[in-house]
Order: sequence, then C-alpha cells, then structure tokens
Amino acid sequence: MSMNNAPNVFLDPNANRFQVNIINEDHDNNETTQVDVGSDPPHYEETSFTDETHNRLRISYRPGKRELYDNFRQNGEKTEASLHPYDTHSKMYYLQTFGHNTMDPVPKIDYYRNTGSVSGNKLNRPSLLEIHEQLAKNIAVSTGSVERVANGESTAGDETAASKEEENKTGFVKFGWVKGVLVRCMLNIWGVMLFIRLSWIVGQAGIGLGVVVIALSVVVTTLTGISMSAICTNGVVRGGGAYYLISRSLGPEFGGSIGLIFAFANAVAVAMYVVGFAETVVELLKESDTLMVDESNDIRIIGTITVVCLLGISVAGMEWEAKAQVILLIVLLVAIANFFIGTVIPTNTEKKARGFFNYQGSIFAENFGPDFRSGEGFFSVFAIFFPAATGILAGANISGDLKDPQSAIPQGTMLAILITTIAYIAVAICAGSCVVRDATGNVNDTIVPGMSCNGSSACGLGYDFSRCASQPCDYGLMNNFQVMSMVSGFGPLITAGIFSATLSSALASLVSAPKVFQALCKDNVYKGLEFFAKGYGKNNEPIRGYVLTFVIAMAFILIAELNTIAPIISNFFLASYALINFSCFHASYAKSPGWRPAFRYYNMWVSLFGALLCCGVMFVINWWAALITYAIELFLYIYVTYKKPEVNWGSSTQALYFVNALDSALALTTVEDHVKNFRPQCLALTGAPMVRPALLDITHTFTKNNGLCICCEVYTGPRKLCVKEMNSGMEKKQAWLTKNKRKAFYAAVAADSFRDGVKSLLQASGLGRMKPNTLVIGFKKDWRSAPATQVENYVGIIHDAFDFELGVIIIRISQGFDISQVLQVQEELEKLEQERLALEATIKENDFEEGKRGICGFFKKASSLNISKHETKKESTINTIQSMHVGEFNQRLLEASTQFKKKQGKGTIDIWWLFDDGGLTILIPYILTLRKKWKNCKLRIFTGGKVNRIEEEKLVMASLLSKFRIKFADINIICDINIKPNKESWKFFEEMIEPYRLHESCKDITTAEKLKREAPWKITDAELEAFKEKSYRQVRLNELLQEHSRAANLIVLSLPVARKGAVSDYLYMAWLEILSKNLPPVLMVRGNHKNVLTFYS
Repeated sequence: MSMNNAPNVFLDPNANRFQVNIINEDHDNNETTQVDVGSDPPHYEETSFTDETHNRLRISYRPGKRELYDNFRQNGEKTEASLHPYDTHSKMYYLQTFGHNTMDPVPKIDYYRNTGSVSGNKLNRPSLLEIHEQLAKNIAVSTGSVERVANGESTAGDETAASKEEENKTGFVKFGWVKGVLVRCMLNIWGVMLFIRLSWIVGQAGIGLGVVVIALSVVVTTLTGISMSAICTNGVVRGGGAYYLISRSLGPEFGGSIGLIFAFANAVAVAMYVVGFAETVVELLKESDTLMVDESNDIRIIGTITVVCLLGISVAGMEWEAKAQVILLIVLLVAIANFFIGTVIPTNTEKKARGFFNYQGSIFAENFGPDFRSGEGFFSVFAIFFPAATGILAGANISGDLKDPQSAIPQGTMLAILITTIAYIAVAICAGSCVVRDATGNVNDTIVPGMSCNGSSACGLGYDFSRCASQPCDYGLMNNFQVMSMVSGFGPLITAGIFSATLSSALASLVSAPKVFQALCKDNVYKGLEFFAKGYGKNNEPIRGYVLTFVIAMAFILIAELNTIAPIISNFFLASYALINFSCFHASYAKSPGWRPAFRYYNMWVSLFGALLCCGVMFVINWWAALITYAIELFLYIYVTYKKPEVNWGSSTQALYFVNALDSALALTTVEDHVKNFRPQCLALTGAPMVRPALLDITHTFTKNNGLCICCEVYTGPRKLCVKEMNSGMEKKQAWLTKNKRKAFYAAVAADSFRDGVKSLLQASGLGRMKPNTLVIGFKKDWRSAPATQVENYVGIIHDAFDFELGVIIIRISQGFDISQVLQVQEELEKLEQERLALEATIKENDFEEGKRGICGFFKKASSLNISKHETKKESTINTIQSMHVGEFNQRLLEASTQFKKKQGKGTIDIWWLFDDGGLTILIPYILTLRKKWKNCKLRIFTGGKVNRIEEEKLVMASLLSKFRIKFADINIICDINIKPNKESWKFFEEMIEPYRLHESCKDITTAEKLKREAPWKITDAELEAFKEKSYRQVRLNELLQEHSRAANLIVLSLPVARKGAVSDYLYMAWLEILSKNLPPVLMVRGNHKNVLTFYS
C-alpha cells in the first residue's frame, strides 16, 4: 500500500503497534513499501513508549508532503514526533518502530567510518552522555539538535552530494576484479619461464616430478592467496597492497620493514623483466646480424628505451596502463593457444630431427620419470621454476585503485592461480608428451635397417639420437630453450608471447613499486620519506615514486648483471608471502573479536604451515640470499621499533599483547606471594601526573622495572562535571606518562569526598596479584591553613591505608610538590605568545597586500595602525602578566620539581630505622641505590639503643643487614632519643599547636562539653598529656636529624603511627610537621608489619 495514497493508516486505531514502515526516501521513486510484521503478533514485553491514551504519533515526512500530514492533529495537540531525527537523510531506509521521540540513531555505516574516509563522510552519533542526560531530564528533541545529531553537524544529503560531486570532479578511475586483479595476476604469473624454461624443467624432472614441482609452487601461492583473502575480507582495504595487509595485521614494525624491501624488490624487478625483454630483442638482432654496438650495450640501450616507454604509460594514468595490460594479455593468450595448436599440427622432417613427434605414448612414458643432469636435482629445479609461480600480489598492490578490494582481491587472485596452474601443467604435459629429451637436429639421423639403436622412444619413431649420450646436442627438452617456438603453429607468436610476458610483468612492477612506496610514506613510518607520499592527478598518482622507481630500474639495467640480485628479489617476494601467511595465523591466534573475515575457507594452522613453507623455499632457492633478506628485514624491524611511529592500526600484535598480559595476570593469581618476590607496588596520590612531577619521580625511581606504579587522581564536586572532566583527561594523562617515559598507570575516580575516592582506589586498584601494597602521598604542607575537613580527610587516608594493610610512605620536600600555578602561568604565556605571533603574521600579510595594491594601500593604513596598537597592547599585557606572576613563577619550585630527575652526587641516604615494620623502611633506600641516579649514595643506618650497649647494638644491626645482603657505609646507635627536647624546640611545638587546642581544663564542665561538641577535631588537654612523651620524642628526633642528617641527600625515617580515636588529626599532623621540618627530602615510611625481607635462600 502506498503511504502517500493512504494517510489514514496513521490514524487507524486498530493498526498493529509492531508494524514496520520501511520508507525509501528516493525522490525518483514515488512508491513506498509498507511491511506488516504480522497481524497477530505474540504478546512480548512492551517495547513502545507511546502513550496511546494521548494518541502520540510517529510521523515521517517525505519531501514536499509535509502539508499532507499537517492535518493529523487531534484536539489541537501538537504531535511530539513532528520531526524525526533521521527524516533529513536522503536515499536511506528507516525502521519506524519506536513510537516515541528519541535521539538514539538507527545503525548506519556512516557512524563507523574513519575521519578521513574517502568512500563516504563520517557522521557523529550522539554521545552516551547526550542520550543519558536527555532521557534523564526528559527534554524533547529540538529541530536544531535533531539536525546536528542526525546529520553529523551537517545534513547527510549535503554530505552525500558533496561526496558525489568530489568524485565526479576528480574522476576517480576504479577497476573491477577482472581488469584490476585477474588480468594483472595472470600476466605477472605467466612469465618468461613459461616459454623458455618450462620445457627444460620437464626434461630434467620428468612429467611426474615436473607436475610435482608446479604443484608444490602452487601450494605456496595458494596458501598465501587464502591467507591474503582472509585478511582482505576483514575490513576495508586501502592502497598499499602487501604492505597495507601486513602492516594493518602485524603492525608498523613488520609492515614497515617488509614494505620498504617489497617496494625495492618491485623496482629492481622492473629492471629484471626489461633486461629479459632486451635480451630477447638482442638475440633477434644477433640472428639477423644487426647489432648496434655489442650485446651488453645493446641490452642497455634497448632496456633504457623500454623503461622510458613503460614509464610514459604509467604516468599517463592507471586507465592507460590497464588498457596496455589487456592488450598484452590477449597477445599472451594467443601465444599459449598457438603452442597447443602446434602440438596437434602434423610435424615435419625438420621438427622430427629436432625431437618433436606430436603426441606419442612412448615419449610420454619415457619422459614421465626424472633424468637429472649437470648436477641438477629436485630442489635446484624447483628453485629455478618457483619464481614463475609468483606474481599473486600484482592485483593486491594496486588495492587503492580497485572498486571493491575486499571481493576483488580474493576472487581475482584465486582464479588467476587456478587458470595459470592449469596452463602450466597442461604445457608441461604436452611438451613432455611430444618432444624427446635429446635430439641432434640432423634430418639424416634416421634409423637404417639392420642398424642397432639404444631403445629410446626416438628409435621406435625412426630416429637415432644415441650420439647425444656422448656429445652435446642442441635440441630436445634438455638442450633447447626454444622448444615452445619449435612446437607452436607460428613461431613468431611465441616471441610475441615472450615480449608480452616480460613487458606486462615489468609494467605491473613499475606500477606496484610506487603505489606500495607511496602508502608506506603516507603512514610516515620512516620519517625522511614524506616527500614521496604526495600524489598527483585524478587518481592520486605517485609521480615522485614513479621517478624514483625509474631511477632504480635504470641503475640496475645499466649494471646489466642481474644474476646476483635476482635470487635476493625472489626471496624478498617470498618474505612478503611468509608474512602474509603469518599475519593470518597471528590474527587468528590472538583471538581478537575484531578478526571477522568474510572469507571463511582458511585455517590458522594452514596459514602457519604456509609461512614456514615460504621460509623453507627461501633457503631452497638460495640460502645466502635468504640470510641477507632476513638480516635486512631484522635491521628495518629494529629501526622501526626503536623509532616507534605514532600509529594505531589495531594490529593482531596489539591483540596478542592483551591476550598474553591477561594470561600472565591469570597465571600470577595461582602463584602464592613469597617474601623473596616482594616488590613495592605503589599507589601514588599525584593528582594529574604533570602537576606533582617530583612525587612521581621519586616513586618511579623505586618502582621502575621493579614494581607497579599507579598515579591516582580524585575528582570531587558536582558529579556530572567531575565525570566529564575525568573521562576527557584519562588518555591525555596516560599519554603524558608514556611520553615522559614513566612506567606507570594513571587511574582516576569521582567521589563525594577526597577520602572516599582514595578509599575506592585502595580497595579496587590493581588486577589479581598486581595490586598496590604501598600508599605514597606528599606531605600536606598547608595543613595549618586548610579547612578542618581537609586535614581530617588527609589523616583519614593514612588510617584507611593501614586498615587495608598497606604500607604508607609520606614524602616531604622543602618547596612542596604542587606546581599547578607554574603550569597555569606557562600556559597563559604560551597562549599570549601564539596570539602575538599571529598578530605579527597578520601585519606582515597586510603590509604585503599594501605593497601589491600600491596607492590603494594608503587607505588601509588606519587598520594597520589599529592592529599595531593592538599588538603593542598585547605586548604590554604580556609584560604586565610576567611582572604580576614573578612571585608565582617560582624558579626554586621548578628546580625542586626536577630534583629527583637529576643524578645525585656523592653523598648519603640516611635511614632512621627506629621501628621494625617488616623491612620496608630499609628496602626502599636499598632499591634507590640500585638506580643510576642514586648509585653514588651510601647508606647510613641510624637506630635507637642503650648507652651501655652501643657496640653490641652495632654488631647486631650489622649482622642483620649482612644477612639481608644490604651494603651500608656506617651504623649509628642513637642513645638519647627519649630525653626531653630543648626548651626552644618544645616552645615552637606548643606555639604550633596552640590554635588547635581546646583548653577544656580551664573551663567548667558544661562549657568544656559544649566546646568538644562544636570542635571535636581540636586537641584536648587530656590527649596532649596522654601523648606528651610521644610528642617529646618527635621534637627530639627533629633535633637529632638536624644534628646528624642535615647534609644527607635523602632521609628515610620510620613513620609514627597514630592510634585511631586516640590521637587527633591536628596533633598527628603536628608530629609529622615537627619531625620533618627544615630538612633535606624526607621519606617517612611505615610498612604493613609483614616481612618484605628474608635471609633464607
């Protein structure tokens, strides 16, 4: 039923609510099909949000038909669905099943495109936040938002039109699977070997083993073709051929290495094929005695002319090159057909003397078995033939010029392999059935009655070629490379076939090399090669690549010695085949959900077998060439790995990293923790890593290559803003860590309070056994001016860490860790500098325009003066800001933030190991001394003891450390830790805590109770008295630290523990303050009182 002719379908109260209207918005088609899912559907859970009592309708407007639906208003109520988000799309099908207004887009390919897609424009679907918030707030979709969501910030119709206009304007030439893949592969596979070497191979190996040689070669190419088909059908294939397939599957390391040598091999292959053509021409000139100079120079002259002509065809465009290929294929097919026709044309006396007797059973039987001569064997014959089977990548190499590479490459390549294999086997069998192995060429060598013969098939056919056993002959399968010309119906056609085979292969290689090289350069895998990435013309032709290929080909043509380089080129191609097979295996083995090839006829183990087979064939053909190929590939692989190109292609290597990491993490869960394997795994509260770099640096120093380090940030405030800010910054901050070579992870949480966030991180961070066991935080320098809730949260975090049995490290440096103000000022100055540079560029541009326009420029002076004034104002603003922020841009703070990046000079790390916490206090500084930056620092140990047992205590500590195998420079026994501090120090401590004391003892009980309720965080007199001795100890320890460790590079000190509910937050902060005041960098460490050191083996 046509929708246009039946508007009442929308108002029918009996209409099925699961009815699907398929709307084809094609302006050329006035018919719209309505599909009824069923007149009586099963009663499933309600899927429509329509409030039927209010008759809310779902209406889609067709162009020019809006007036028709304006009448569909009931009781003056405006329809909610007056505009659907996807009604603006043209030429698309939409399923109208929801019955409510929604921003949710229907599935569409445009949402899945890459940003730079050439096959269509990328659309942006609404974010989850937009969908979520819209539903939560129940906001109707406005027309503006509908257009933005549905059309990806522009109308889809416009995008489609723009895409088509661009395509029409540029006139892309795209090939189908026949002209683009089948023709090219057949031409490349059918090479000179078919005409001048296949008969010799049959003579050496016999028909039986000859077919095995062909079959084995075809097995290699077929397995590679299958693997290539699987990779090609696992996503859109762009230009670059083998390089593209390997790089997108195995990553830039493998792809970059093979891409460069593959492009080079194709460039040199041009020279090989052209020299083959030139040699054939020179042979003809030699026969007619018309050489120009001599054989070598004639090859160079003809080769140069040929390459120039081929380059002209290539530069003219792919369309001309494709036409030339078709013509060459026709010539080649005629030449092959000419051979088969010649085998059935009755032979003559001359041809019989040369060993051709038409089809004879006796010749077939004699030639079926092998007869290896001149040191040849099965593998040497196979090595000679195998290059004839290569060429299967000819179609894939121009993947960027194919209409549908996903279907064209598998279809064309596999069919080309089948056709060429049949041709090779048929030619081998026919040649072996018609021509004897040896013939003299002398028509008088016939059998005379009464004459004895050697019993060969030639004897039975009346010819005696027995003297070939004792002296060399010039004819027969073993001796004459021109057997096909002799057998054929018209000899010159075989010569034309040889010309066609060489020129077509040269042309294919001349096109392939620049295309592959251009794709490699576009990816910027090798930084210095961007120059060759530029394309020209309607098909983005790599003209620069053509010129480079021409230069390389010319160089090797002029050398004219290709016998040495030829095996290396064959191995380069085989290395590509091996990696294509391995890519298929690797992608399957990685079990990535993204590996979903449409081509199903592959098996990962068969692909692995194909890869190993290719590697084996490389050594069979030429072992030293194989070693050279592997050496070059390994060098390029290491180079690309070292350079680390910034690309992300979702390779199977990445997928395997994940699988291996997951397997290792799961395997680790079955391994019980052991004290010998303990390593600090730190959760560092750095906030954004770039804001507290010094805290990250010191933590990273004892976790790098040794333990886990997680930089954590807690977002507090309105949840919506926090989550948005957190999500937007995750990748940026992890990237900062990677860029700055910090082996750490970044984690963030959004919470109602800082303490709640840290509590979540303490409980949930890590994976399996890879969980944090130590909390690292900076000392809260502003605790005296901060709100009481912040101090409570800070101390509460330490309590929480101990509750979850984590060790705690509090780090204090004199300048503090937070450099956010410095970063902010730097950012402002950078912005202003950019604005200044932009203004300068504008002024220069205006001055240039004035110079161009002459007197007309006079009238522009005013605007230039305004700009100059504006610039002056900007400069003065910069100077003002610089002067304003002189105090904030604290050079000492910047220096302090980088102090742990610098190499520490000769000095000491003083360890005040006052309390046994399991050994973490001694382990952390020991790990530091293993690092290059700290290796010049010696460990000095300070511990408490009795005056009358100093030497014994030293011996005990030295014995303990030696058992732990920890080297130390000195041990100091401190005997006066528990004496009272001097009056000045104690007075300073009392003045410090005075603002936070309650002084309840000076007040009556009622007032005191009231004060406790109003300020429960204050230090009571009772608490201060109860912990007076402990307070004395902290103050006294600072005096001792000032006395003994003021010159140390780093102090590592046992962290005092405050009992929960007994010691107030401010008293504890006062202890930490007085303990670490006016000292070098201090690490206050407390382990979780479980052993982290052992002296057992």
